[in-house]
Amino acid sequence: MQIRSIEDVPLLSTNLSIMKFWSFLLEHNWRRYFALIPYLFINTTQFLDVYFSTEPIDAIVRNAYIAVLFFNTILRAVLLCVNRFEYEGFMEKIRLLYIELMNSEDPALRKMLQECTVASRFISKVNLLMGFTSCVGFNMYPLFATSKALPFGMYVPGVDKYESPYYQICFLFQIIITPAGCCMYIPFTNLIVSFILFGILMCKVLQHKLRNLKDVSSEKARMVIVWCIKYQLQLINFVDTINDLTTFTFLFEFMAFGAMLCAMLFLLIIVETVAQMCIICIYIFMIFAQSVIMYYFANELYDQSLKVAIAAYESNWFDFDVSTQKTIKLFILRAQKPCAILVGKVYPMNLEMLQSLLNATYSYFTLLKRVYG
Repeated sequence: MQIRSIEDVPLLSTNLSIMKFWSFLLEHNWRRYFALIPYLFINTTQFLDVYFSTEPIDAIVRNAYIAVLFFNTILRAVLLCVNRFEYEGFMEKIRLLYIELMNSEDPALRKMLQECTVASRFISKVNLLMGFTSCVGFNMYPLFATSKALPFGMYVPGVDKYESPYYQICFLFQIIITPAGCCMYIPFTNLIVSFILFGILMCKVLQHKLRNLKDVSSEKARMVIVWCIKYQLQLINFVDTINDLTTFTFLFEFMAFGAMLCAMLFLLIIVETVAQMCIICIYIFMIFAQSVIMYYFANELYDQSLKVAIAAYESNWFDFDVSTQKTIKLFILRAQKPCAILVGKVYPMNLEMLQSLLNATYSYFTLLKRVYG
């Protein structure tokens, strides 16, 4: 298989093709503005609708949730466009590292690369399916509402959105632009997950190399350790680059996730029909699954980077000469500082952090339920 460009990397190809079509990456054409400008307009009208709304509380909560979700979608797309060349340069580094592993003489490394690729493509397909299901849920919600409603709220001064023909125009407009939002939101998640999966793979490559140092000469061990040190530096730079590109996006999503989940749980207890409950459950599952996937693999990267130090210690380093022992001790010392995906360049993204966020969200939900009840 020839990998001549980043589009040919199997790890990235599915999501890059979507982003290229909408010209967020690799190209710059009219499709970018066709997606972004309507979303900027609709998101502005959404926040105005929440501010001026006189509708029931369930409609306000749902519209506020969708407004924040759309804002996050726009934020992701804009940051992709602004940092386009940084993303493309980073993916070019991944292409070179991917080729290096693909051409490795070690079948174990090639197998790990294949497993990483399969996992990335599977997660991408599942996320895209969840995104499609959410789009269907957005557009079907008004069909089960107890009063006249749109897929999501919007406020245009001087226009009654529930009168004909404005209602039909708004409804059609919202149905048309919803899939574009899915193409901005989901592929971004998939791309970052692919980055993290490749970082996990790099950790496993280091572990494999170090665990195979048993029963080898000191000279060969020194060569492998020097290679591992260089590869570890690449791994550290790899994770630092992910943080530079995504850390403030994760910070906003960290703050928004708890509020959105709390709002959806509250909405679940005040909607009036079973169909509405089912659609709200789809919303909850979508935002929860997106966060769990991201936090789980970030946590896995954190754990696997720590296991590099364990693998180095298990390499029978005490059988090597003094110079090699000193080198591997320094390697272990650096490997004991884990590589972490950071939220706001401060807090490591891991399952412990997710648990704390869920605990806080549930506490606020029970408080809100008690006040409302």
